Amino acid sequence: MTMQQVLDGTATFMEHLGLNEEPLGVYYSDDKPENAFGPKTGVPISRELEESGKLDMREVMKSFTCVMGSIWLARKKHGAAFISQTEYGCPGGVYYCAMLQPHLRFIEHYVSTGFEGTPLQGERYMPDPDAMRNFILRVAPRKAPARYCIFKPLSLFSAQEKPEFIIFFARPEVLTGLFTQTVFTTGDMDCVASPFGAGCTNILGWPLYYKEKGIEKAVIGGFDPSARKFMKTDELTFTVPLSLYEKMLAALPESMFTHETDWKNVRKKVARSAKAWRVRRPGAKQPPPSTCPITY
Repeated sequence: MTMQQVLDGTATFMEHLGLNEEPLGVYYSDDKPENAFGPKTGVPISRELEESGKLDMREVMKSFTCVMGSIWLARKKHGAAFISQTEYGCPGGVYYCAMLQPHLRFIEHYVSTGFEGTPLQGERYMPDPDAMRNFILRVAPRKAPARYCIFKPLSLFSAQEKPEFIIFFARPEVLTGLFTQTVFTTGDMDCVASPFGAGCTNILGWPLYYKEKGIEKAVIGGFDPSARKFMKTDELTFTVPLSLYEKMLAALPESMFTHETDWKNVRKKVARSAKAWRVRRPGAKQPPPSTCPITY
């Protein structure tokens, strides 16, 4: 599909879903979009510096910016968000967005039980550093193909650009449609996964993992307690590779959306959900989120 065909198909899909916020596309480029939201340049970080005792995490955290926080601003302002190896913001996010290899060992302790004998107690999302290390090494994002990892609404893509993945933000009624359309398109009962991970791991880290293995799979995320403040109430994420997304759009004419199915009843609940949450028109003002602790 051309980018225009993707945009046209997305508009039709959104109408079927009852979704008023267009999805984001993510891609890698050596060019950073103007006025993009993202971190300031931080102190150099690497495993080598960490293991030699030359990395001061207090200095690292002075430039902290959560990936999901930057994406929230991009959603709110209808703009772009970015992260790079030097403008990383978060020592976890920079790894999951494929901008840093290998990961910092600090993350293994921070997300689990902290550092013994120090005030840092850890987030307690994993039972111990070994479990966290196994998770990190399992995801193991590829090396980024360009300087910047960029997230932006599909309508901001030029005819010459194409996203690698499509990211939806939606509540369960709309997720019902996204999930079912993925199954209808693939015929695969396991075509949607929801593994453990940070907000950025599930919108990009895990999708990269499956793509590198040649598996077309969508990923549901948004269960990271640290990133929930950058998402709407009851909202989750749904990421799908472009190759699969194009097939989903092509399959719409034969799907439940265009036939007499129970989707019509779900669609009514979508409308009730939007009314209950007072869903604003695109571009309307929303309250600013607070800052987020480190993303694991």
